[in-house]
Amino acid sequence: MSRLRPDFTFLCYRDVSVEFLREQGIAFLLLDIDNTLAPYEQPDPDEHIRAWLSSLAAAGIRAAFLSNNHGERVTRFNSTLGLPVQCDARKPLAGRARQMLRALGGTKANSALMGDQIFTDVLCAHNCGIRAILVPPIKDRTDRLTRFKRYFERGPLRRYYKKYPDRPDIRVGSPLAGEHTEETV
Repeated sequence: MSRLRPDFTFLCYRDVSVEFLREQGIAFLLLDIDNTLAPYEQPDPDEHIRAWLSSLAAAGIRAAFLSNNHGERVTRFNSTLGLPVQCDARKPLAGRARQMLRALGGTKANSALMGDQIFTDVLCAHNCGIRAILVPPIKDRTDRLTRFKRYFERGPLRRYYKKYPDRPDIRVGSPLAGEHTEETV
């Protein structure tokens, strides 16, 4: 399997259910924050994020934040949640993700990483030897670097959907994809 191909796609983080995680044997879930759970400009988790994380915890699924963002942003977002955190994670490098999984007691077989970017989140997951769950960005940035990265994500996504045509299509321009707002989620 390609290191750039996600193992699963979902239209929103909330579609990743406890039942799905249990079926896959996932007991440890590393989570990106920005554009995966909340837009960059949302400093605190909303009630939907809180409820989803609570459902994971109630089912015995341990969640932790693995973010390339800086401490101030990640610490504020996590301040009322109290989850394990690794900021400045240097994804797609696997070192800090592996360190976090070891600290939590996770293994390659029972762990996954969920994020919105192929070249950071999916690649980091596969570099760790764990499964990658990809969701579309909640509100994508329009700066040149982001547009550049999104352009190159098209190839791996095209190959993914050729192999798995029944999976939720999160590609930009897909009738199922788009910015996720409270109205669409």
